[in-house]
Amino acid sequence: MPLPRRTATGPLHLIVDSTGLKLGGAGEWVVENHGTSRRRSWRKLHIGVDADSGEIVAVGVTGKDIDDAAMVDALLGQIADPIASLTAHGDYDQNRVSQAVAERNPDATVIVPPRAGAVASASSETAPTQRDRHLWMIAERGRMAWQKVSGYNLRAKVEASIGRYKRVIGDALRSRTEQTEATEVALAAAALNPMLGIGHPNYVRIA
Repeated sequence: MPLPRRTATGPLHLIVDSTGLKLGGAGEWVVENHGTSRRRSWRKLHIGVDADSGEIVAVGVTGKDIDDAAMVDALLGQIADPIASLTAHGDYDQNRVSQAVAERNPDATVIVPPRAGAVASASSETAPTQRDRHLWMIAERGRMAWQKVSGYNLRAKVEASIGRYKRVIGDALRSRTEQTEATEVALAAAALNPMLGIGHPNYVRIA
């Protein structure tokens, strides 16, 4: 279920992340009321947020063992607008992430910190990649400076969206099939987006 941007148009600065959601429903009620011991089941909520507006623009649900980077292409596939940049934490430092972004917009910026021990590409001297440039800046100026200059600190917005999701919607899924789980999180995101406008102050200039 696509999630249209309500308050912005033009190229999208996307931030992605994931979090765990437990499976709720009748089984959880049995545990709470009768003390039955069983292994808790979890799902991963994958989320994409518009860095400018804070709106959730893409969501997905997978099993807990699915790699975060594996879902980037699916999240991008939900977005009609061109991608100006993608920001994510170090677990997304994989070639398939850069490739998924480049397929949609070759000029888009990928802001992902290289993992510890990362090395420059073989072509770094003649045709450096974005990742190579990130590595050089971190080596020269330090990781904190790189975060500020690159815009990586905007990743806090997706963390705020995840926190808002769990506070308002909860940290459990009630659905029992993959299709209904996907619908559940899409509806939840669609319900959360209008609340951003309610919480933002409106400024009026007084002459």
